[in-house]
Amino acid sequence: MNTTSQEASALIQALAESHSGWGLHDHKKVVIAPPFLYIQEAAAAFGKLSHLFVAAQNCSQYENGAYTGEVSADMLASVGAEYVLIGHSERREYFGETADILLAKIRLALSKGLTPVFCCGEPLDIREQGQTFAFIREQLETCIFQLPENEISQLVIAYEPIWAIGTGKTASPEQAQDVHAMIRAELSAKYSSGTAQGMTLLYGGSVNAKNAADLFSCPDIDGGLVGGASLQADNFITIIKAMK
Repeated sequence: MNTTSQEASALIQALAESHSGWGLHDHKKVVIAPPFLYIQEAAAAFGKLSHLFVAAQNCSQYENGAYTGEVSADMLASVGAEYVLIGHSERREYFGETADILLAKIRLALSKGLTPVFCCGEPLDIREQGQTFAFIREQLETCIFQLPENEISQLVIAYEPIWAIGTGKTASPEQAQDVHAMIRAELSAKYSSGTAQGMTLLYGGSVNAKNAADLFSCPDIDGGLVGGASLQADNFITIIKAMK
């Protein structure tokens, strides 16, 4: 929940103007997730630029109707969004979103042609108790592992340790890689090696211009879910260029 309309326009323009120097290709894409109000503007600015897409930060679990204040997957698709974040830790913590709600959102998003970016991750006490793998495994099993293989293969998964979001603390590359490898192994065991290897896994949690290259060099980390560092164009562009 950042940027006024004027600030968002300036950021969108800065990103669009620098796009040609990012080195994007079929396996290196950038997805921008602005607040709802700015999705249409971002989609208009980015729509003709290769390998650059727009996401929403959330969507309703309901298709339409008397749900005042909600934004539907249909609405998002109609203004140019192609991706949508589902299950960010802040949605779970502050708005009580459960696995059932998240699964309903994912299924609805898929039915409307949106790519869900499913977020998972553990709080600090779980990490300190050595229960990270069990905690995340439960998040997967109670939600996206309810999907058939042809649907889960369309998702992006973002591992975001809650203790590292907006705190300035970042999981070490080794810590992040361990969890990403575990997630890929769980996908392989539940579905198939081909599905596991074909899915994009992102790391989110205080990714910045200084640590991005080390994180992205890990074999099972395919990119980043960038928060605060994306609000400054120069910093965000440095992170984008750190991807290979």
